[in-house]
Amino acid sequence: MDTDAETQETTTTSWTDKTPPEWQAYVNKEVTVTADEKNEYQGWVVTIDPVSASVVIVTFDDDQKTSVRIVMGHAVQKVEILKESDEATKEKLTSLFNLQESSSTTYNKEDLETKKLNLKTWLQQNNIPVTEQGETTRTLCVAGVLTIDPPYGPENCSSANEIILSRVQGLIQGYITSQ
Repeated sequence: MDTDAETQETTTTSWTDKTPPEWQAYVNKEVTVTADEKNEYQGWVVTIDPVSASVVIVTFDDDQKTSVRIVMGHAVQKVEILKESDEATKEKLTSLFNLQESSSTTYNKEDLETKKLNLKTWLQQNNIPVTEQGETTRTLCVAGVLTIDPPYGPENCSSANEIILSRVQGLIQGYITSQ
């Protein structure tokens, strides 16, 4: 049996056999990931998928561009931590994929409340049953099967029923267009 193949398999297995708490130690750190065929990737670890052991790394270019790379877990041979992140880098990494949060923070509480009440009134005027739900009553609930979260646009709707979801999103888009 080839000893190089044995060594590679042991190294790969040790990465995929790590536990989520062990992988968590790599999050928000700058690393070099050595993958199969001696490919190396350097960047900041955003997350590690606990099922596939895939590593999501991000690099920030000088011209404000951000690159995201996923190194598949089965290909990872070695991950070496280069440095810890500072608070600014941690914040940058955390905010990368929080699109809904960042869009709702552009509105102040009064604006969101006004948008919610206007949409609720409009839906009720069009004979669509709508209630407010949750402890803070920020979420609108349509017919008990669809929810609309702040900032109350079509992309903020969720429902297991695709037909209702599509129709209500269309209605909300029409409402927004008519404003």
